[in-house]
Amino acid sequence: MNTPSELKYTKDHEWIKIEGDTATIGITDFAQSELGDIVYVEVDTLDETLDAEEVFGTVEAVKTVSDLFLPLSGEIIEFNESLEDEPEKVNTDPYGAGWMIKMKFSDASQIENLMSAEDYKALIGG
Repeated sequence: MNTPSELKYTKDHEWIKIEGDTATIGITDFAQSELGDIVYVEVDTLDETLDAEEVFGTVEAVKTVSDLFLPLSGEIIEFNESLEDEPEKVNTDPYGAGWMIKMKFSDASQIENLMSAEDYKALIGG
């Protein structure tokens, strides 16, 4: 299982890459493997400001649909539109081409609540 050490993680199996006051978010390698073949990613919260833990979208696999939870409070500023035509990028490259959203976070202190790669590996038993 791939768990890049430079990223932050949530108990909901999302990864977060912090760059200045912007965060790129997707689901982890573990999450995509548990879900199976991703067939659709929906994010209808673009340009909205949400609180941490709120649902920002859904990811649909062949057998299930999972909510996506925002790890930090802030405004969703970009959706990876390539996922509309190629949702399988989430399976093949979850930390690269399979990213889902970019957001401008409003409270940097919330970053302290995110998990390190080591903590996330312990959560998933890796």
